Amino acid sequence: MNKPMIGVLPLYDTDKKSYWMLPDYMKAIEDSGGIPVMLPLTTDEDMITTLAHTFDGFLFTGGHDVNPELYDERMQSVCGELCMERDQMEVILFHKVIALGKPAFGICRGLQLFNAILGGTLYQDIPTDMEAEQKIVHQQKPPYTNLVHSVHIEKDNLLHDILQTDQIQVNSYHHQGIKTLSDQLVAVAIAEDGLVESVVMPGYSFVLAVQWHPEYSYAVDGYSQQLFAAFVRACSSAQYKSPVQDITA
Repeated sequence: MNKPMIGVLPLYDTDKKSYWMLPDYMKAIEDSGGIPVMLPLTTDEDMITTLAHTFDGFLFTGGHDVNPELYDERMQSVCGELCMERDQMEVILFHKVIALGKPAFGICRGLQLFNAILGGTLYQDIPTDMEAEQKIVHQQKPPYTNLVHSVHIEKDNLLHDILQTDQIQVNSYHHQGIKTLSDQLVAVAIAEDGLVESVVMPGYSFVLAVQWHPEYSYAVDGYSQQLFAAFVRACSSAQYKSPVQDITA
């Protein structure tokens, strides 16, 4: 059986002006039965259209902060480094992937990006902007395989169907998060301080994003493994077979 080809959004090194990839993303997809391919960083719409049609699914990775202009806010001093090229590429790609009905899995920045694209807003810096009765640490120190806080999972949604549990422990390495949820998304997991930790897009077979980093905990955490396995299974659907696979058939 042909393995699904999965496009992985690249990370970008501003100082070196180069794009790169963390092996954890690739290994998690490989071990789950997929073939990960790091995409080129491009804002050329024709090329992005070709990419959207070529791959069976897409992993929207972590990385730079999302440009506040995407959700109609000015950049505050507490906002981190931006990457305009990534924002531009991923906005275009996300819309094309959704239009094609292909699986999209967002991690950390990926969750924040989905929300911003679809009309939601973000905390530019959780410690500064978010008021909560119960404070939890969202930027843990390494090793990132450690699971540092719990999230509650709502019932009757894609995430619950995958994990089959109401609560899990997760790692946490982010300083931004969802402030106002897009009306096109549904929050399906919540942290103890009220922060949205996972969203799905109703009406689509697999548009799922999580705020934590299952790629870091993949080797030691069964729930992380289940997430990637479900994503790769969704990308394996015959409906989404990539033209690249015809070459190796």
